[in-house]
This record gives sequence, structure tokens and C-alpha cells, in this order.
Amino acid sequence: MPKQMYRRAAIYTRKSTESGLEQEFNSLDAQREACTAFVKSQAQEGWQLLPDRYDDGGLSGASLERPALRRLLGDIEAGRVDIVVVYKVDRLTRSLTDFAKLIDLFDQHTISMGRLTLNVLLSFAQFEREVIGERIRDKVAQSKAKGIWMGGPVPLGYDLGDRELLVNPEEAEQVRQIFTLYLELGSVRTLKSELDRRGMRSKVRHQRDGRITGGGPFSRGHLYRLLANPLYIGKLPHKGMLHDGKHEAIIEPALWQNVQSRLEANRRGGTRAVAQHPSLLAGMLSTGEGHKLVPSHAVKKGKRYRYYIEQRLVQDDCLGVKGARYPALEVESAVIAVARRFLEDRNHITTALPLAAATPTTVKRLTDKAMSISQSLGDWQEAQRIIPQILSTVIIHPARMDMTQSGILR
Repeated sequence: MPKQMYRRAAIYTRKSTESGLEQEFNSLDAQREACTAFVKSQAQEGWQLLPDRYDDGGLSGASLERPALRRLLGDIEAGRVDIVVVYKVDRLTRSLTDFAKLIDLFDQHTISMGRLTLNVLLSFAQFEREVIGERIRDKVAQSKAKGIWMGGPVPLGYDLGDRELLVNPEEAEQVRQIFTLYLELGSVRTLKSELDRRGMRSKVRHQRDGRITGGGPFSRGHLYRLLANPLYIGKLPHKGMLHDGKHEAIIEPALWQNVQSRLEANRRGGTRAVAQHPSLLAGMLSTGEGHKLVPSHAVKKGKRYRYYIEQRLVQDDCLGVKGARYPALEVESAVIAVARRFLEDRNHITTALPLAAATPTTVKRLTDKAMSISQSLGDWQEAQRIIPQILSTVIIHPARMDMTQSGILR
């Protein structure tokens, strides 16, 4: 008789939440019990259950960064596992992208699986996750429409009660002063300087992990958000709509409207110059030290000069703070030039493709598309449209720039 070939089977279990894990027989145990029974039913095929447990409790299937799963994958790579058994395929992952990565790993180590069946199951698993997400979003929308606070950072002027905002009298008076001062002073920059002079500080927050944040000087960005926050007139914003909140208003409607009118007037005053010279790389730039770079400008003798400067220079109103400052046009021209060289280099495009996808037809299609994109980058308006689509980050070092592509040829 031929010798029996044994195949080592590992069971993987997962539960998305920690609820119920403290029970003597919980969801992870139920999954393992069902999988164990299945492994025993395959004993005639040589299946043998490994004693090691691979249980991830309270972890989402949207990511592969789970301790037990990483340990299982390590044992697979080390040749200690032949079969992976799960109660449902979505216990392994709910993401089709991550599933493809797992299949590649399984193939490399001769762990066979039914690809078509699993792809179909994964499609349903991912669809189920999206439906759950949609239900949660609908619940948030319905709750906000009823004026119920649904979480997030509690704004200055309020404290959090039982799922409702309660007025903090001392902070509320501070908010009223900020609104009134803005109308008197006429600009957020001047307002910030006055608040700094008075020693007024942002809200102190106690985080769940024990950290204390806030309590520092207001940044200009913070003040813009505060002045435009409709929570202060008793409203809850959601997807462009304002709903009557159950919390008490701090700011009178007349004061609120005057502040909004002044903000809009100041915004219109700077719109024309900004529209003529929009910042191509806004939101993408940072220094090699990790400091974000934001658009800025200076006007000298009636001429406007654009720069990208470290964000901390803006936040601290440039008082005694040193940081990087780069001429915007030079940086933008250099980024466009590098992007065009990449797009016009057939070897770069080919090596960026997975080996299995690098067929002559695919390569030609993508290189033609890349050449078309490169030519479009010669037009400034087209560059404004294209660059944010093909680049996600640009890091400026003293002697070079590092750029990360984002969906360049999808």
C-alpha cells in the first residue's frame, strides 16, 4: 500500500470586536470548533491539525496587520503549514486586494485554494463590509438630522455630556470674545496676535490613553475653523446641510452672520490673485525632516511672489521661528520636468508593471498613455489637473526630491 502523505492544517480565527471575548466559549472558540470538525472529516486525505492557535480577537479584516495572521504567514513561509482552514473566508480578509496578496503567498508555498470560489466569496465579503459601512453612515446622517451629537473633537465652549454638548460657561465667554474681536480687528492674522497678547489658549483635551493635548496658542487655521463653525449657533453640519442641534447656541445669529460676511469679504479680496497663480503642489509637499510645506506669498512693489513654506511658520505667525522657504515656480517646474522624464521613459513604465501584466499589448497601451500625459503636462492648466492625480507626495531634500506616484496609469 502507498505510504500516507500527511498535510499539516492550521486553523485561523478572527472576530472584529472585543465584545463577548471574555466569555468562556466565545466566537473564536466556536469558529475553531467548526474548523476542527472539518479537519477531522478530512483525515482520510492525510490532514492533521496543528496544535498552534492563530486567533485574532477584536481586529478588523480590512488590514493584514494582525498579530496571529502575521505569525501564521511566518509559519507558512517557514514551511510549517500545508493547509489553512477558516470558518468563513472573510475571517481571513475582507479586502480583495489583500486576498490577492495572500493567494500569491499561498501559491509560492504550494498551499492550494479554489481561486474562483474564493474570489466570489471575497466579493460578497467586501460587499457586506461596504453595506455595513453604508448603514453606519446612514445612522450618523439620521442622528444628526435629529440634532444628536455623533462624536468627534468637542469644540471650545462645550463639554461632552451623555451624547450631547453642554455649554462650558468660561469657554463660551472666550468664544464670544473671539467672534467680537474678529469684527473689531478685521482679520484673522491680527486676531491671532491679539489673542496671543492676551494669553488666550485653545481647549485642553484629555485623551483616552491619558495624554493631554491642546492648551497652546491658537493657529490661524484653528481660528478660521472656529469662526466658521455653525455649532456655535446651535446647528449640526452634515454633508453640506445644517440641522437644528439639541445643544444650546453660544453665538447670537446677528453676530454670527456679521462674522461670516466679513470672512467672505476677506476671502473674495484674495481670490483673484490666488486664482491667477494657483499652487500646483498644495497638500503634497514636505521637507526631508517631515515638516509640511504649504503655499504662501509675498507682494513686493505690486508684484506677487509665491512660495512653499513650512507650516509651522504660518501657525506661529513667523515670530522668531525659522523654517524652509522655497520659490513655488522653481519647485513646480522641477516636479513637472521629473514627471515628464519618467513618463517618456519606456523602461520606467515597463518595470513599474507586475511581471505577469507586462505583455506587449499592455506595455504599448501604457507607454502610449504615458506619452500623452507627458505632452499634456506642457500646458499649465492641464498640469494643475493631472499632477494631483499622478503624484501623492513630494519630499524636498537639500540635494534631491523624492516623489511617490499615485495611480499614474490606471
